[in-house]
Amino acid sequence: MEGWCHKNGKLLLVYEYMRNGSLDMHLFTKTSEPLNWTLRRKILAGVASALHYLHYEYDQKVVHRDIKASNIMLDSDFNARLGDFGLARALDNEKTSYAEAIGVLGTIGYIAPESILTGIATQHSDIYAFGALLIEVVSGQRPGTKVNGFQFMVDYVWSLYREGRILDAVDKRITNDYDAEEAQRFLLLGLACSHPIASERPKTHTIVQILSGSMAVPPVPHFKPAFVWPAMMPIDDLLRATSIDTVPLSINQYETNWSPMGRENYSGYTDRSLV
Repeated sequence: MEGWCHKNGKLLLVYEYMRNGSLDMHLFTKTSEPLNWTLRRKILAGVASALHYLHYEYDQKVVHRDIKASNIMLDSDFNARLGDFGLARALDNEKTSYAEAIGVLGTIGYIAPESILTGIATQHSDIYAFGALLIEVVSGQRPGTKVNGFQFMVDYVWSLYREGRILDAVDKRITNDYDAEEAQRFLLLGLACSHPIASERPKTHTIVQILSGSMAVPPVPHFKPAFVWPAMMPIDDLLRATSIDTVPLSINQYETNWSPMGRENYSGYTDRSLV
């Protein structure tokens, strides 16, 4: 963070200029040169490591709740910064979830099915969003893209996997410039993260290792499993999850620049008076 300023009655945090803008600009702006495979792999690894820090390495568990391409900023070297912490919540260590009193917040296509039904956000729902992002970056298609009769991109990719042609999902703009083994591994990881049953999704440390190639993707069923209604939280737990002790994070409270093997050049800022 570079500092702060006061404008129109609001306190704003000032961060370094992200020369390459947001990830979605590079994926979906026709005038922008398509990201090559090396940069896509680098960006995904950086976001995965940032998410792992939020889930396990910060002194409170943090659920981001709005992981998507437009919230990933890129510096001049295409290092990924996971930004926009406007919906993020820091949980007390004994808590595992957060429920929003006004309903489900987030972006369709990235929201886990259990969150839609219960209004509760967890680390598992962040993983679901990352799975949607993974498929988005590899395919060059937004999660809500309707294709071949499917409402969401993840369902289309699952059908391709079942038919033994999952690589057909790779962005056509880079079909002559990508690692087929890596692309298949990333797409399968995207499906694993998109598992309808929250407890079946991999955790962030596993995701980081799979992206780096040091671990294999867990088995992915060829047919998308049916969604199973999650066991509801006891009312006392739900009340605790929404108590005033669960405080929002400032927008862009964390600036992240991670590599698959660890955190680099981390700078953080915490001032709850600015929330």
